[in-house]
Amino acid sequence: MNDFVLTKEAVDQINQEIGNATGLPNCAYTSDAYFELEQQTLFKDTWVCIGNACTLSQPGSVKPVSFLGSPLLMVRDTSHQIRVFHNVCSHRGNELVWESGVCDGVIRCPYHGWAYGLNGELRATPHIGGIGQHDIDAFDKSNHGLREARSQVWMDLVFTNLSGLAPPFDEFIAPLQQRIDTLASAKELEKLEPAATYGSLTIRFNGNWKLDVENNLESYHLPWVHPELNRISRIEDHYCFFGGDVFAGQGSKAYEHAQPNQPSFPTFDDWPAKVSEYPTLFPNVFLGLHCDHYWTRIVEPVAKDQTLDHFQLYYLGDAAVSERYEGARKCRFEAWVKVFNEDVGVIEGMQRGRQSLVFKGGIYSPVMDEPSHYFAKWIANRAALQDY
Repeated sequence: MNDFVLTKEAVDQINQEIGNATGLPNCAYTSDAYFELEQQTLFKDTWVCIGNACTLSQPGSVKPVSFLGSPLLMVRDTSHQIRVFHNVCSHRGNELVWESGVCDGVIRCPYHGWAYGLNGELRATPHIGGIGQHDIDAFDKSNHGLREARSQVWMDLVFTNLSGLAPPFDEFIAPLQQRIDTLASAKELEKLEPAATYGSLTIRFNGNWKLDVENNLESYHLPWVHPELNRISRIEDHYCFFGGDVFAGQGSKAYEHAQPNQPSFPTFDDWPAKVSEYPTLFPNVFLGLHCDHYWTRIVEPVAKDQTLDHFQLYYLGDAAVSERYEGARKCRFEAWVKVFNEDVGVIEGMQRGRQSLVFKGGIYSPVMDEPSHYFAKWIANRAALQDY
């Protein structure tokens, strides 16, 4: 058996009760072949997040995305709907859009000028029949538009399912939506707007994407990695939660939204006092849910040991754009960036540690590591036993 495929014995060990279980073996973090296996199974067969809808601000906005080697294109069409297409021209397979921007309603291939509408329809085929002959009877444009991928926007996150085999998105997201509904109503959530300033950042980790996810799932590391945060929201203030086959996460009972010498942001009505929650939606989204702001982190696997983590902040209504809250947005942004950057060292340290000949997946605290073990089982039971 290939050394990058998890054996039945390894999967059985991961699925043990947490006190007896081991983690994923080193190959799941260090093998190019295993990384390829995840692309072909884990990511293509479920709903994965590829970006934030707010990055496409108006009709005609286009944004190329390379997710696990697949060239994709996010488009906001004339009805303001976000759509996801495969970013290749039907003619010779050239990548259509190379940079984000706003087009004039036509997506034009830079190679031979073939042009597509924002709905993916092929509209123009210059000189296809010779100089000056732009149409031929034997070629039906309606059969050669852009290939559209299944997509859905939820909480300003753009999801896609490349294989078409995932369940309907509403069914997929229902367990997490139900949990969020206990914090704020859908009507209130609609008031969230992306921060006009101090709102986004991309962090690069020299580590496998799963290490980023595992780290975000638990609060066990707070006293050592985030000592300042732990003084405000202590390790003992945290709790874990789980959502069927869809998500897991942690929450805090000690969130304080006031910032020294800054105006307080508007808050949701009836939000549970001092509660903040941080669900991880499998496989690649972190959410930060607070009474006065919301953030997303989209984990982009680049290689077996390279990960990009895209962070975006949101506030309620005018707080997202008003000059009055400029300083408050800056403080909140810098505080989160500091916390996230503190994680870089340990994630990269775990990646280096996975080169050890004696490390065999590690063990779990039966109390503190439950969400990380939950995620390991989710991975192992999906991508481990494929015969490649």
